[in-house]
Amino acid sequence: MSDDLYDDYILDHYESPYHRGHLENPTIQHSDENPLCGDHVDLELLVDEHDRVVEARFDGHGCAISQASASILVQEIEGKTIEELRKFQAQSMLDLLKVRLTASRQKCGLLSFKILKTMIYTLDARKEAAPQGNGRTP
Repeated sequence: MSDDLYDDYILDHYESPYHRGHLENPTIQHSDENPLCGDHVDLELLVDEHDRVVEARFDGHGCAISQASASILVQEIEGKTIEELRKFQAQSMLDLLKVRLTASRQKCGLLSFKILKTMIYTLDARKEAAPQGNGRTP
């Protein structure tokens, strides 16, 4: 494929993003920004009792790469389990973008991925901190 096709793919997601907006009652939400360029992404997930992402939304501002990558990410993760997302790697995210990025642009392309990984760690920490029943009644 030519670079023009890759550019079109990014621009399509930037101009007509998938699931930009907010969830009414997200299970978890997190935001982050790239302080070097000002890109900002908010990510929200609705996770069911089987640890499956039922819905994902994003919002934010910044360059076409950061915003398109958030759109591509939410499209990719809907329907996946948290366990599947634990295995999702940065290179897989970069591959989804279908465009080669310079090292500095990779930070833009991986901002939403970084947020997703933070959310997974937060969900894991919540489960670990949740009181466990011991089978005895008080």
